[in-house]
Amino acid sequence: MSARVQTEPFDLAAELQGFGTGSGAVVTFTGLVRDDSGQMQGLEIEHYPGMTEAALEDYGSEAARRFGLDGWLVIHRHGPLKVGEPIMMVATAARHRKSAFEAAEFLMDWLKSRAPFWKREIGPDGTGDWVAAKDSDEDALTRW
Repeated sequence: MSARVQTEPFDLAAELQGFGTGSGAVVTFTGLVRDDSGQMQGLEIEHYPGMTEAALEDYGSEAARRFGLDGWLVIHRHGPLKVGEPIMMVATAARHRKSAFEAAEFLMDWLKSRAPFWKREIGPDGTGDWVAAKDSDEDALTRW
């Protein structure tokens, strides 16, 4: 059970080695840098070291408590990322699939709306705009 913030890419297969051993279900989600405009070169992601990791640990601990998880893992990257690169992953392990799926969704909703990251979309000229919070992300939290 851990959370990491890093610049380096992660290896999903390596991260899952031994994860969830003894559990009945493992759910994983990998988020990729998406280009909705067709003009974006990538993202620049910033965070507050220490504060961001503590927030991710809190979300993971809450998911473990709510859903009775056997394990959880959150990895989020920061720094410059190109379109299509993995930006984050969530893995949950539980005795039953419903708990594993719900916990993964819970974590993703909290990461999307509350994790202290700041994202700037980089356009074709190398400049960019900061990404504002979305109402849909806030709405997703209301179900928890």
